[in-house]
Amino acid sequence: MDVTLPAPQTAHTATAASFANRKGFGEDFLGVMVPIPTLDGIETILLPYMHFSVLLRPDKRLAAVTALGIDGAKLMDLDRSGIQWRLDPRISEDLQTGERVYARNDIDRGHLVRRASAVWGDTRAEAATANEDTFHYTNAAPQAAKFNQGLELWLGLESYLLENAADNGRRLIVFTGPIFSDMDPVYRGVEIPLRYFKIAVFLQEGSLAATGYVVDQTPQLADLDDVPKPGTVGDDAPPLGPFRTFQVPIRDLAALTGLDLAQLIAVDRMPIAAALPSARITSTWRELSSPECLDLDFDLPC
Repeated sequence: MDVTLPAPQTAHTATAASFANRKGFGEDFLGVMVPIPTLDGIETILLPYMHFSVLLRPDKRLAAVTALGIDGAKLMDLDRSGIQWRLDPRISEDLQTGERVYARNDIDRGHLVRRASAVWGDTRAEAATANEDTFHYTNAAPQAAKFNQGLELWLGLESYLLENAADNGRRLIVFTGPIFSDMDPVYRGVEIPLRYFKIAVFLQEGSLAATGYVVDQTPQLADLDDVPKPGTVGDDAPPLGPFRTFQVPIRDLAALTGLDLAQLIAVDRMPIAAALPSARITSTWRELSSPECLDLDFDLPC
């Protein structure tokens, strides 16, 4: 049956000039220079917003990585009601994944930069701007609509690390993005990433520290022959399965994404990353059931 999809453009009055005051992610946010990871050999577009930046991959119409600085001491609790998802007017519509991918299915617009983490500032107006900026499609990625404990854990990692690890005025940097692979199903012309990564960067006892994570929404449907599997291409909505969250060596993320993460690999606080530097990719991943399962080379308070 044919499905009539919405036009790609969403109603919004912003223009490119509206973003003149957006400075984006600050590389000196922690007092130590931590640049946005780069992707060699692939065209990217850097888009600054309030408190965060998106490094967009036009070939995928999704972000390669997002970079956010979180000031935990200035977080505000603002409502999201009435804020609509919108395209970024600074770039062409055909470089973005808009509403056509998310309409009339069980796929959510998953925030890469977590809304609650970006909503901070010295004034309510500053925080409100960040709140709205997170609703650009450039900050969205296709995600299974079914919410479960695995996704709740993924979303809560930033808050947990802010409370228990970051010791520089409760400041934290978070890099987030898709892990693209040949197994990603293609839906309405867009690859649906089955896995996403997150890297938290903070100061621990005055020294730079980082930890890496993956959330996996790969279908758990191996025994169902009549259900499309990852790697299929077509217009049928992909069967996105339960979310599972892992702590992983940052070197694995560099290998899987192609991003330059050398600075963060050197300060990875997952003990096995240093103990087994040549371990096969994914072989040392640690599935998490709660934040207390984190494996770090320092003690967190109970």
